[in-house]
Amino acid sequence: MKSSALPSNPTRQHRQNEGFARDDFYIDYDRQQVTCPQGQVSQGWHGPYPTSSPTAAPLIVARFTKSQCRPCPVRSRCTSTADSARTVGFPPRELRDLQLRVRTEQQTPEWKTRYAVRSGVEGTVNEFAHGYGMRHCRYRGQGKAHVQHVLTAIAVNIERLSGLPPTQEAPTPRRPTAFQNYLDQRELPRPKSWRTLGI
Repeated sequence: MKSSALPSNPTRQHRQNEGFARDDFYIDYDRQQVTCPQGQVSQGWHGPYPTSSPTAAPLIVARFTKSQCRPCPVRSRCTSTADSARTVGFPPRELRDLQLRVRTEQQTPEWKTRYAVRSGVEGTVNEFAHGYGMRHCRYRGQGKAHVQHVLTAIAVNIERLSGLPPTQEAPTPRRPTAFQNYLDQRELPRPKSWRTLGI
């Protein structure tokens, strides 16, 4: 089951968390009317219109008149248009019901736990695609492209490990080799590693 998150209400009032957002209006699909929080009933119902995006849902637009909105004591919380008349856009009934159900589910702990897994995977894919240019192969052929992917994944893992904070516990010392045990038993000095000599 896909766990993609549904975006929240796109209206300005909802984004700014002030005023009357689309969800504050009561939509009556049977009568093709919308009632505002102050009790005014819309005077126009138009659509559904296709939107500019081919993947977006069609939009129904309900309109209120100037005579309804201008005398309203809370007009500034509802609209800032030049003609002082509010319009409300929303999808058809089936999609609207689905939106409300999915947005309610997205607030549950079970959904958030399930989405956390998908979010981690999508974050890694996005990091590879945009941070390391993995949308373009530097080599020809499937075998060479696979090697590029594997080497890039190794480099990313090394980079992530290098960014981790150091552990508080001291690392467990390595067991001496058979040759080192032989030298220790005879009280012979161990030769220094080429790494410590800086060669």
